[in-house]
Amino acid sequence: MEGLCVAQSAQPLGLYVHTFGCQMNTYDSLRVQRLLAQDGYALTTNATDADVIFINTCSVREKAEQKVFSLLGRLRRLKSRKPSLVIVVGGCVAQQLGSTLLERFPHVDVVVGTRALGSLPHILRSVRRGASRVAHVPDQDEEGWRELFGQTEAWVTDVVAPVTVMQGCDNFCTYCIVPYVRGRERSRPSREILREVQLLVEKGAREVLLLGQNVNSYGKGLEEKTRFSDLLRLLARETDVVRLRFTTSHPKDLTDDLIQCFVDLSPLCPHIHLPFQSGSDRILKRMHRGYSAEEYFRKVERLRAACPEISISADVMVGFPGETREDFERTLDLLRTVEFDSLFSFRYSDRPHTAARLFPDKVSEEEKAHRLTELQALQAAITLKKNLMEVGQVREVLVESTSKSGQGQMSGRTPHNRIVNFEGSQALKGRLIPVTITEAYAHSLKGRPVFPLEDLSGQRP
Repeated sequence: MEGLCVAQSAQPLGLYVHTFGCQMNTYDSLRVQRLLAQDGYALTTNATDADVIFINTCSVREKAEQKVFSLLGRLRRLKSRKPSLVIVVGGCVAQQLGSTLLERFPHVDVVVGTRALGSLPHILRSVRRGASRVAHVPDQDEEGWRELFGQTEAWVTDVVAPVTVMQGCDNFCTYCIVPYVRGRERSRPSREILREVQLLVEKGAREVLLLGQNVNSYGKGLEEKTRFSDLLRLLARETDVVRLRFTTSHPKDLTDDLIQCFVDLSPLCPHIHLPFQSGSDRILKRMHRGYSAEEYFRKVERLRAACPEISISADVMVGFPGETREDFERTLDLLRTVEFDSLFSFRYSDRPHTAARLFPDKVSEEEKAHRLTELQALQAAITLKKNLMEVGQVREVLVESTSKSGQGQMSGRTPHNRIVNFEGSQALKGRLIPVTITEAYAHSLKGRPVFPLEDLSGQRP
């Protein structure tokens, strides 16, 4: 996401936003846009027109971090041509590196951590008045952090709206930097989330995506005794949301009461993202994941027994320190056994602060690349097989946007989170329409609306 077009006041200051990484960052960027709009900023889709550039960063993997550094390097020339431009770095790289970013990139003016977004308007006012460059990365949530939640409802221009339900992580997997840059787990009160979801629905959102580093552990630290399954039931019962999704789930915290929600709650889409990371028990133990490969598979079995049509996606890592060929083969075996609908796969990279960075027996970059290629080829065949099984089926598609596949094409997703492209117009955006699947590809489907396009015009259901 690089920006949303919003109403502009007279001679507003230009704000350009570039977001890297996860959906949590996308949500944070929306909150920053809302916050700065109250200070006279209007979004621009062109960095050269901006008075302030806000870069929301990701450091979960080294590759994501390098993308941030590359963009910052390219912005040096723009800053030299426009000295009044204020460049702000936020997100996880900011929280991780702090003032080091100011030293490495002299053209960066502000570094603001993940827990200090509420301070950004004040910091920008000071810097624009001539104050020194600043790095503000507190270890604790500042006052005003919670007020930033619920600040997105006036900005809904998309069919799908993200809502953060909790932040942080207490698991401390040995490879993961998240607890160090996002902090420990904090949950929002259920009624606060309820109000935000209903406001988003009233503003036009058809689907709400609930976000958290580990939504399954929702409720920690709250006075109310509310589990994540309780929150889902509350939202299904007391809001008008058409579709609900959530991410991300930790397998060790996936409970039977949450699985039952896929049976009981009609707005809840039959899809779950359930990272497994490795099929080797030895590696899972070194990762501090808290489950075995067999325990993971049994949870998948329970999900499919309760909801046979559920689609399952996951994350998997190759080349963790000490991973042998035998360990990797067990990961491939798990892929063959589970047959994930889709998979996010990546190579291990050392991350600051994490325990695994000090582990011996590092796997070579060449071997990691080879294993990743082999794994992705296996998963590509599985995904294509699953997609081919969709051909001839009629699926309800939520129309989200114009398609990248060509003019006159629209794109949406099935409840199972499969992308479908089909002939249509912008008038269909936000509609739920039945589509017959006609073709299958590695990453998407092609379809044909069941009803003639002229019959689908008018008010959306």
